[in-house]
Amino acid sequence: MSYRAPLSDISFMLANVVDYKNLSSTSLYEDASLETTSAILNEAAKLAEEVLAPLQRVGDLSPAILENGVVRTSPGFSDGYKAVAQGGWIGVAANQKYGGMGLPLTIQTCVNEMMNGACLSLALNPLMSQGQIDAIENHANDTIRDLYLPKLISGEWSGTMNLTEPQAGSDVGALTSKAINNGDGSYSITGQKIYISWGDNDFTENVCHLVLARLPDSLPGTKGISLFIVPKFIPNSDGTLGIKNNLRVVSLEHKVGLHGSPTAVMEYDSAKGWLVGQESQGMKAMFTMMNNARLGVGAEGLGVAEAALQKALKFASERKQGKSPTNQTGFIIDYADIRRKLLTMKSKTYAARAICLATAVAIDMSKATGEQKWITRAALLTPMAKAFGTETGMEISDLGIQIHGGMGFVEETGAAQYWRDVRVTSIYEGTNAIQAIDLVSRKLMDGGDAAFELINEINDLCANTPQSLNNLSNEVKLAVEALTNATKWMLSQDSLNSRLAGATPYLEAFSLVLGAFFHLKSAVADNESGNYYKLASFYINHILPSVAGSCKSATAGLSDMYGLSAEELIAI
Repeated sequence: MSYRAPLSDISFMLANVVDYKNLSSTSLYEDASLETTSAILNEAAKLAEEVLAPLQRVGDLSPAILENGVVRTSPGFSDGYKAVAQGGWIGVAANQKYGGMGLPLTIQTCVNEMMNGACLSLALNPLMSQGQIDAIENHANDTIRDLYLPKLISGEWSGTMNLTEPQAGSDVGALTSKAINNGDGSYSITGQKIYISWGDNDFTENVCHLVLARLPDSLPGTKGISLFIVPKFIPNSDGTLGIKNNLRVVSLEHKVGLHGSPTAVMEYDSAKGWLVGQESQGMKAMFTMMNNARLGVGAEGLGVAEAALQKALKFASERKQGKSPTNQTGFIIDYADIRRKLLTMKSKTYAARAICLATAVAIDMSKATGEQKWITRAALLTPMAKAFGTETGMEISDLGIQIHGGMGFVEETGAAQYWRDVRVTSIYEGTNAIQAIDLVSRKLMDGGDAAFELINEINDLCANTPQSLNNLSNEVKLAVEALTNATKWMLSQDSLNSRLAGATPYLEAFSLVLGAFFHLKSAVADNESGNYYKLASFYINHILPSVAGSCKSATAGLSDMYGLSAEELIAI
């Protein structure tokens, strides 16, 4: 079975679960009705199913290569990319002034999920461009906007982000790439960057790199970093291409997965670049791109989870082993343990989708209204969308391998590719540990106001569900109580390290509760015999109870973390 876009789940969720209808009440998105959105997503589904999905195995088996300094992409990727670009799918949420559709990021997120599920390696290229478009639109001067945005939005040019260096990973402030002011509005950029997704290709006219570098005499750490746009070919003022810039792909990484996506080591040797934003304010501009990309990466995990689920369901419904206890057919989908795995896959994928779309709606509402409520809600949800979306992708693809049994461990079925491809998503764009740290530090700096506002919404839903759903709402109440106590504990800690020790289980607990919130909303919108009610019942009764354990771990403090010294830990 080829990939099929989950249009029914997405449509139900937009209509009933994530408050998408709020957008059409704003002047900015007044045309984003459910009917219009449905028509757009139907077209995106055709692209994903008919054009991108056939490239999934091609990219894995025929990876991108570096040949005499030129990146050669996987067979069919050029045509696939052109279909994405010509359909306008790169600029769904981009400003109409520069050729974008000006639609909500929520629609872009739905489209990205479909493309990710169909062929993640290729879909990663437009995602990088989308993040760059966002950063340039919000931080660059008009000259750069006018020159670069139309080309990036049309897909004629593609974009990358260059943060990491051999000695500077999560500690971005340790970077050593240098920038020298040329005195003519341009800068000379020198340094090496690693892990650059889609650092080059053979199907766009130009590749534009957003590069973090340090000016002479700048402050140490992140406060002294600036951001520059450094194109492969230096464009003329009319958008035509001039001479090649002094940059090159040194090598391509040999990776566990995402073989169709070339990940480059980039070298800049006095390459010409132009400042984006203000000097020494590069992290502010880059974080715009990174936050856009963090939601996008959450949708990567979500897309792969959906694809892995579909493959596992097909296998389980066709594979016979013995005589199943329900109808004696022997199809493994009728065995209780397999059913548990499949329901775990389906219910967690549904929860991850809801969290990603709720995050996108919050971002859209903050843009449309400027209201602080939506700004803080978007900030609170972003680390959970990224972390929970990618953790779900890894878990569901792993369960998919298990359901396939031995056939999951051999490459011919394609089940293992989903796990190999999605594994990196928990690492790039800020590791999931960084997302957890962000949640318990920056996102709680308001005294927990944003967190408690969301928690109160969940409690209100539980208090106002129909009596027939009390069996579900009561379970959600218990989980919310545990999360509330964990949040209060986090806020009470004088030591930041105490918070950090429990950051990962806290993010996990908050995400699982959010998943229950959205499942309960689905159950309310459905009926007691409906499929979404049944799915919610499984999630709330079988997945949600783990919140208690996560909250206990989150609030356990430091003693167990440092009970063994480093030397004892190594020696034991």
